[in-house]
Amino acid sequence: MKKRYLSYKLYNASRIIFDKNYSNMDLTQEQWKEKLAATSNAVILDVRTAQEVADGKIEGAINHDIFNPQAFMQAIDSFDPDASYFVYCRSGNRSGQACAILRSKGIENAYNLMGGIMSWDGPLV
Repeated sequence: MKKRYLSYKLYNASRIIFDKNYSNMDLTQEQWKEKLAATSNAVILDVRTAQEVADGKIEGAINHDIFNPQAFMQAIDSFDPDASYFVYCRSGNRSGQACAILRSKGIENAYNLMGGIMSWDGPLV
């Protein structure tokens, strides 16, 4: 029951934040790479499942599975609010939700990779 409640809470938080229209949150691959390279306090955040990550990830990425809402929210609570988070998932949907949640928690610099790792043309590790 607790997991279901947290999933519902996570969904509602992302829905409310998306309604605020953070248009500068979604970046094309080229914009995402350029902004990442120009940012000194960047953190690459992969919000996919462990099974998806096993297929490869962007070098330097940390993984926090958004489908595990309790652990995901606990991880966010420990994030540096002054850092810049470059977030991706498989297709860009979950990472968009994650960016909205990060912003709802006071992390203003959260950037979603549009198209996710499916559209990534860089190397994977």
